[in-house]
Amino acid sequence: MSSAGFADVQRGHLLTEQANPLSSDLDALSTAELVRTFCEEDRRPQEAVAGAAAALAQAVDAIAERLKAGGRLFYLGAGTSGRLGVLDAAECPPTFCSDPELVQGVLAGGAPALLRSSEGLEDLLEAGVEDLHARGFCSQDALVGIAAGGTTPYVHGALRHAQSIGALAIALACVPAEQVPMPCDIDIRLLTGPELLTGSTRLKAGTATKMALNILSTGVMVRLGKVYGNRMVDVAVTNSKLEDRALRILADLAGVARTDGRRLLQETQGSVKVALLMALRQRSTQAARELLDRHHGNLRSALAD
Repeated sequence: MSSAGFADVQRGHLLTEQANPLSSDLDALSTAELVRTFCEEDRRPQEAVAGAAAALAQAVDAIAERLKAGGRLFYLGAGTSGRLGVLDAAECPPTFCSDPELVQGVLAGGAPALLRSSEGLEDLLEAGVEDLHARGFCSQDALVGIAAGGTTPYVHGALRHAQSIGALAIALACVPAEQVPMPCDIDIRLLTGPELLTGSTRLKAGTATKMALNILSTGVMVRLGKVYGNRMVDVAVTNSKLEDRALRILADLAGVARTDGRRLLQETQGSVKVALLMALRQRSTQAARELLDRHHGNLRSALAD
């Protein structure tokens, strides 16, 4: 494998690599001053995400269309960027009862890199392509390539591959596009500025990336009908906390008492959507399931039928 074209790149001009004048004496600050400085700078990620709102909205709609047509969503990155993608993907099944294959996190170095740094792998241009091949990545799918500094060969190679086969290629970086162009169909730039600890993109860049991924996955699931109002009506009832949440949803939206709610959840094998249809439309379990299926899992549409 090769990282040709990246090995001798000078990165000092990149926004994420520049020194922050607010922290020039970071090691000499009192602890209170140090914490205050971090608190002030940590407003920047919110501003950066707001500045990318149009690109994020475009990405949500484009990803949702791919998933509605049978595709999958892949987050891919190295280091902190890749770990954040894995985290967001892992949280989709319990929150939205989605198939674990629907949203996947691909991290340079695989599972071991979650716990132990293996950042050297990010310089391998073909490694991202190989990792996508191993998961059966195809033209129906969507890829979000995450690279805070925008130069990661692992990510560039994967994005180029996605474009070459007709998959949706989305780039997410924390440097301006004019500093580092990335091969993509949709370009999301989260301009958080220089880090307080120079070059440590696990800080503001990481925070902004986490916020952006939250918006992408939640927005896509809303578009897929996995949310009703502001309730996670596709929640997977797999522990006592989630059962309590499901019972409260049934109580709040359909006036179902907890004892009746438990019975409904048992009858529906934990499906809050089906339980709500049974309670609100006086349907049997089978009839409620059929109604929901006719509306492709969209509860609001099924209730309006």
